[in-house]
Amino acid sequence: MLHWWTSGGEAKAAGALKSTLQEKGHTWKDFAVAGGGGDAAMTVLKSRVVSGNAPSAAQIKGPSLQEWARNGVLASVDDVAKADHWDDALPKVVSDIMKYKGSYIAVPVNVHRVNWLWANPAAFKKAGATVPTTWDEFFVAAEALKKAGITPLAHGGQPWQDLTTFEAVALGLGGPDFYRKALVQLDAATLKSPTMEQVLTTYKKLKPYTDRNAAGRDWNLATAMVIKGEAGMQIMGDWAKGEFIAAGKAPGKDFVCTPAPGTAKAYTFNIDSFAMFKLKNEANVKAQRDLAGAIMSPAFQETFSLNKGLHPRAHGPEDGQVRRLRQGLGHRFHGHRQGRHPAALAGPRHGRALVGRRRHQGRGEPVLEFRQDDGQGRDGQDRIGCKEQVT
Repeated sequence: MLHWWTSGGEAKAAGALKSTLQEKGHTWKDFAVAGGGGDAAMTVLKSRVVSGNAPSAAQIKGPSLQEWARNGVLASVDDVAKADHWDDALPKVVSDIMKYKGSYIAVPVNVHRVNWLWANPAAFKKAGATVPTTWDEFFVAAEALKKAGITPLAHGGQPWQDLTTFEAVALGLGGPDFYRKALVQLDAATLKSPTMEQVLTTYKKLKPYTDRNAAGRDWNLATAMVIKGEAGMQIMGDWAKGEFIAAGKAPGKDFVCTPAPGTAKAYTFNIDSFAMFKLKNEANVKAQRDLAGAIMSPAFQETFSLNKGLHPRAHGPEDGQVRRLRQGLGHRFHGHRQGRHPAALAGPRHGRALVGRRRHQGRGEPVLEFRQDDGQGRDGQDRIGCKEQVT
């Protein structure tokens, strides 16, 4: 099993999957590759496949699934999908990504919301600051934190983290239409617009509020700075919640999260998934099928999601814990709906240059969903400590 879940919360989530497979009588050979938001893992995967030593399954995102499928190395899991009614369980926007020429070639594990701002309440109290909801408020809070001797923004200077932050700025200042035209369609007029100039200027202003050791830092180490109160804020996807929980921190007390400044009415997401490679050993093929079925099971979804801090990927029954998780990290994920506008998006956890990722429809997750407020929304903060626009 090749993956890059190596941080505290992610490792617990991977452990849940390992236990599920072992209960079915299979042997789990862990091949975890840390670093780069998945880049390092993809380098290892390509080497193994080219040398004829493909893993039984590998964590792969978005358009990369289609690239691997076109190379003829992925196995269909349609038999499991049909038996377990995946088409009924999954939102179409998710199932379409998992298919190649109409056949399932991967199984989705979860759905991540990306555009979150994480904050340490104690740090804000010490600085006499308020958690920001706009970029103007962000810089006011950052100044206050800096004066209090606290690093305002915890950041890891890796390409995918830089892009995650840039996308948050672009979406927060320009809104969904600007984001789509500029970063998905690469519309020349939009890229040269005054709004883009404002986005670039704002993004540049963030640098002085990070610390001198940010370059190359892994995302979970940046999260640890917020956990310890060394930094006040971090812009990161909902997977950061798993780090807070693994550190024994209480939601709403020791940490809070809110949509990244200006993005309360927009929702960007990506999907973790596992692809199965073509194998000849029948025992390993059976293990692949059992893995696919286990990932889609409600019991595993509950355990995994609570460990990793995210949305379960499918429709279906949920208990109180999962319901509270959904309420805190965003709405239940249903894909296409009136007022939401999916578009191509390069995923934030796979470091590539901005233009290159857009040109190739991304090397990460190709999905962007926008949630538009219908005027009946309300803001609320629940026991998870994550404030969200509810529509």
